[in-house]
Amino acid sequence: MQEGEDGLLFEDLSRGWGEEVVGHGDRVRIHYLGMFPDGRKFDSSLDRREPIEFRVGDRSVIIGWEEGVKGMRVGGRRRLVVPPELAYGATGLEGVVPPDQVLVFEIQLLDMNW
Repeated sequence: MQEGEDGLLFEDLSRGWGEEVVGHGDRVRIHYLGMFPDGRKFDSSLDRREPIEFRVGDRSVIIGWEEGVKGMRVGGRRRLVVPPELAYGATGLEGVVPPDQVLVFEIQLLDMNW
């Protein structure tokens, strides 16, 4: 695993294709699987068949995702280990994520700047 900003860990599971990589300000569409470090799933866009769309830097999703998609190519898959400060912090996400919880995500970049 590589270490990114603020303690974010990431590992590319597959590279994707093309030369264009995600950067600040890009619009992205991803599928994700959210897990606790012990492997228990807490959320999945795949289960709902609803990808998530956001613009990198708008702070509409957790910071760990915004930083974690940077450098990805369309079709790429990446595992993120997100410290609490880049996820839901000391408050957690009521009924889903406890306070101060490290989270693991597997994300797939479906599209960018469409």
